[in-house]
Amino acid sequence: MKKACVLVFAGLDPSGGAGIQADIQAISDAGAHTLPIITALTVQDNQHVHAVYPVDASVLTEQAHALVAHGTEIDAIKIGIVGSLANAQAIADVILRLRAVNPTLPVVLDPVLASGHGDVLTQGDAVQAIAPVRRLATLILPNLPEARALCNGVDELALQAQALLHDSPHVMIKGGHGEGDEIINTWFHADHRREWRWPRLSGDYHGSGCTLAAAIAARLAQGVAMEVALDVAQNYTQHSLTHAYTIAHGQQIPYRLKEMS
Repeated sequence: MKKACVLVFAGLDPSGGAGIQADIQAISDAGAHTLPIITALTVQDNQHVHAVYPVDASVLTEQAHALVAHGTEIDAIKIGIVGSLANAQAIADVILRLRAVNPTLPVVLDPVLASGHGDVLTQGDAVQAIAPVRRLATLILPNLPEARALCNGVDELALQAQALLHDSPHVMIKGGHGEGDEIINTWFHADHRREWRWPRLSGDYHGSGCTLAAAIAARLAQGVAMEVALDVAQNYTQHSLTHAYTIAHGQQIPYRLKEMS
C-alpha cells in the first residue's frame, strides 16, 4: 500500500500544539504521510514564543534532495514558518526542482508572520522573508492581519484577494481574527468566491492555522479537488477546536484525531 506524501517545511514547537507536530497529526489523520523538514527551532509554550533559531538553509536543501534522490514521490507541499529569507529561497528552489517533473504539484502556504499573540517567528522582515515561496503557492491561507500585512495595509477583503491572486491561483482569507458570533472564511479563485461560516468558539487555540493548512495539503496530495479539500479540512479543523484540550493555562490544543475527520 502506498500513501500520498506531503513534504512539510515548518518550525518545531516544543508545546506540541502548532508547527511540525500539528502538521504531522493533521496529515496522518487525513490518511497521507508527512515528510517533515524543520525550518526553525523555537522556544515557546502554548501561549508565547520566546525565541526562534532558524535552521541553516543548506540543511533544508540537503534533506529535501536526499528524499528526491531516493525516489520519494512528493504529492503536495505545505509551508509554515520559513524562519529566514535564506530558508524561503531554499524551499523555493526545491519547489522549482519538483515542478520540473510535476508542474501541477500543489503547494499550500500558511503565511505565518507572527504568533497569535504577535510574537516574532521569522528572522528579519517576515513579509519579505516569504516572498520567494509566495509566488509559487497554489493556495495562500492568510488570516485577516496577515492579509493586511501582505497587501501593504489594505483592509478591504476583495482588494486583498485581488492582490494575492497575482501570486497564487487560490486564496482563502480566514476570519478568525474578526469580530461577531461567526467566523467567515472566504475562498477566491479567478472569478469565483465562496464563504464558509463557522460559529465562533469561546476559547483561544494554539495551532489552528497549522491544522487547517496541513489538512488541506493532505487532501490535495490525494487528488481531492480544491473546493472539496477546503470544505473537508475546515470541518475537520472545527471539530478539532470544538474538542480542544489544555496542557497549561493559556491557549488550548486542537484535538486532532482521525475518527473526528
